Amino acid sequence: MKIPHTLLAAALALGLSFSAAAQTPDSIKAELKKRFPDLPTESVKKTPYGLYEVIGGGEIFYTDEKASFLIANGQLVDAKTRENVTEARMRQLTAVRFDQLPLDAAIKIVRGNGSRKVALFEDPNCGYCKHFERELATVSDVTVYVFLFPILSPDSAEKSKAVWCSSDRAKAWLDLMLKDTTPTPAGDKCEAPLEKTLAFGREKRITGTPTMFFEDGERVPGAMPRAALEKRLADATAAVAKAAPVAKK
Repeated sequence: MKIPHTLLAAALALGLSFSAAAQTPDSIKAELKKRFPDLPTESVKKTPYGLYEVIGGGEIFYTDEKASFLIANGQLVDAKTRENVTEARMRQLTAVRFDQLPLDAAIKIVRGNGSRKVALFEDPNCGYCKHFERELATVSDVTVYVFLFPILSPDSAEKSKAVWCSSDRAKAWLDLMLKDTTPTPAGDKCEAPLEKTLAFGREKRITGTPTMFFEDGERVPGAMPRAALEKRLADATAAVAKAAPVAKK
């Protein structure tokens, strides 16, 4: 959520005193709710950098132990490692385990041996999605799960339903995205799981297309070039293999 500048200024100008005893995450959370009643403060956690991380409305904020300020829309970078701490933390917060995805509501496309996995939430009218599908078509040994996510145009749902109700869903989808060939409109007897996918998107705060989820759970909003995609697929495969329990001999 966006914190209005007037609200931030008001909280800073007040200069409210905060008792020395109020230095726990719970007490900081309570104080923030007093000063920023519109901020959905879900959790407060101390960081190694002398600040407290505040999670609210799907965003990360920072404050001190007295809740005397709130850093909104800022990025925390570790000076030693140069790691963007905020970005890394956001990846953790927005990750979704692959086995939690409603794969029964996805179109499955297998290329090569299909050993690597990626899930895509895409709208049939999304130009970025069409460009990314052209990049993805050149990637081998991958299983792609496409979730029809009609959020952009009035006819997005109609096109999505037509794809889902086709005899060959994968072909219908690729023909639409790569060749601009729209499938025959679906009849009333066919039901597509669009509402199920949209509900999942609302729950996981998926707000744009394309949105990708890799096998290690990491979410990537937006398209990416093939080289970056290959690296992310390799990293995800390695992460899953590393996390897998070692079989006893």
